[in-house]
Amino acid sequence: MTALFDIFGFLSVLLRGLDFVAQSVLIGSVSFALFVALPLARDSPREAGALCAGTRRIIQVVAAAAVIWVVSMRPLEAASTRVAIGAAAAFVLYGALANSHAVARLGDSRLLMLATGAHALGAAVWLGGLPCFRLALRRAPTREVARRIGRRFSALALAGVALIFGGALVFAAMYVGSIDAMYGTAYGAMALTKSILFAILLLLGLANFGAVRRFAADGAAVERVRRFVEVEMGVGFAVLMTAASITSLPPAVDLVEDRVAISDVIVRMTPALPRLSSPDHAALALSKLQAGLDDEARTEQRSTRAPAFVPGSGALPPRNAYDIAWSEYNHHWAGLLVAVMGLAALVQCSARAPWLKHWPLLFLLLAAFLFLRADPEVWPMGEIGLIESLKDPEVAQHRLFVVLIVAFAFFEWGGRTGRIASRRLSLVFPSLIALGGTLLLTHSHALGNMKEELLIEWTHLPIAVLGVTAGWARWLEVKAPDPEERWAGWLWPVCFVLIGLLLLGYREA
Repeated sequence: MTALFDIFGFLSVLLRGLDFVAQSVLIGSVSFALFVALPLARDSPREAGALCAGTRRIIQVVAAAAVIWVVSMRPLEAASTRVAIGAAAAFVLYGALANSHAVARLGDSRLLMLATGAHALGAAVWLGGLPCFRLALRRAPTREVARRIGRRFSALALAGVALIFGGALVFAAMYVGSIDAMYGTAYGAMALTKSILFAILLLLGLANFGAVRRFAADGAAVERVRRFVEVEMGVGFAVLMTAASITSLPPAVDLVEDRVAISDVIVRMTPALPRLSSPDHAALALSKLQAGLDDEARTEQRSTRAPAFVPGSGALPPRNAYDIAWSEYNHHWAGLLVAVMGLAALVQCSARAPWLKHWPLLFLLLAAFLFLRADPEVWPMGEIGLIESLKDPEVAQHRLFVVLIVAFAFFEWGGRTGRIASRRLSLVFPSLIALGGTLLLTHSHALGNMKEELLIEWTHLPIAVLGVTAGWARWLEVKAPDPEERWAGWLWPVCFVLIGLLLLGYREA
């Protein structure tokens, strides 16, 4: 039962994030229907069917409430349908507020409830409306219709941004409260990471805002905006998953003790010479403890031996200085490999070394290294069985990353060597890179020391942001005609190099 709760602690963040995504797309689709599709349909009856049908389909796909699915079967042009789906979307938003930090506050929570509602509604009408916006652009019969769709959705998105900012200001004052809480608590660190991702979204939205006004004169602008909307959707997914991580943490103002000092963060983030040799496996804390228990069992002539650690038992495995050295060694070698891959991709961009198209095979070396070395207490290096070890959420996440890295190698190498000709399959690699960066936002380290866990988070969060950026930059490079998005082909390898350097400078002491 304890193992079930441990795994659920990891999965609950993912499920919460997916719930945020479904809720946002649902409310955003209803907003798009009410304020973009239907007004345009009234002005242009010939386009009414395509606009409303596409919006209705997205609502039905993500419908989290049966009543919305039922009423969306009716024509969206009907006044009763508009009222029904609007009221149902408001009810979904109200239900989300009931599970927020604002409700749990002991004092007057009315302002926080209002801010939470505005924040969630803003994210929904902007980020949640993006799928409908993309579909509407694809179905627009003329550039003039696309321009009108874009202008209306731009106004809706601006309203969403204003609501997000308003809620964020209240959160900063009442949930964070101070600068030292921003860097000294896990809540503050995740909020800062979310703000950085939000800034990336604003840049993408600003680019689309300008491009929408060029639809009539520039025939390629519509396709360019559609590609950027896809990237907005991906980064928005990362933002919502980060929001889910934040809701699993206590507000920073409630943690007045054991905050991390800025000097600790600076020391931890200051690069040092990489550790390229590991300690002896027998010197690790768990190995030494198991050896002592085995000696005791032999002395007492017992037929069974007590395990030093049982995954999922709720207890944390012991750690010593050698465990820290082992972890640093793993990160440094992983960083070296990632940096080499980024440099190889940069050189290949210059077309000076065609043979470097095989660089994605280095992902297989990285996957094998992590499989063998990331968790030394687990088979094949340790005595804990592979299946049994998956009861530990941290080990389970490591194994998931290994699977993703193998997929990186297969799809990117296949695409670069021509073995995979499908553009859709070529998009698997950037999708997985972005997904890996997003999952890193939910990655946790159970060390039993809140300060140490936060300091490790500070080393992982920049890597997560760079991973999300790299994945969606590579997505643009694959989808855009050369040389229109050539800058994206240079951006993502630079992100890889930076990730490698961050890993090379990783420290736990």
